[in-house]
Amino acid sequence: MDKFRIYELVEVEERTVAAIRKLLAQLSSSEHSFGADELLAIVESPSTHLFVAEYGKGICGMLTLGEYLAPTGRKMWIEDVVVDEAVRGNSIGRRLVEHAQAYAASSGGGVLMLTSRPSRVAANNLYRSCGFGIKETNIYRMCVADKKSPV
Repeated sequence: MDKFRIYELVEVEERTVAAIRKLLAQLSSSEHSFGADELLAIVESPSTHLFVAEYGKGICGMLTLGEYLAPTGRKMWIEDVVVDEAVRGNSIGRRLVEHAQAYAASSGGGVLMLTSRPSRVAANNLYRSCGFGIKETNIYRMCVADKKSPV
């Protein structure tokens, strides 16, 4: 693929917001309220890196890398990996994951983790082929409501 590149998103543009909305719709059937404010919060966060794959003039894939420090060391999580269905099968997902791995290594290292539903067979095969191993653990999830009270 000529004219292909991966880079960290550092600016908010309406075309970028639209491209990410399109990718989110392909990642999950859950509705995501995502706009310029949400993208700006991601771009401005020092602990979040949104890497996008661009082909020609359009964004065709993305991967989020979050990082934090814990008493047991530096942790990094890969989240929201998605490649536009129109260009899947061109190793874009692999290139995004490898880009995140290289970034993690060059920025101090640590433990790099991700989760993937077992039904996502191609994604799981990709992660294993990129060197990730399965960790036997339980993942617990809770949605915490924002209960802002007037003061």
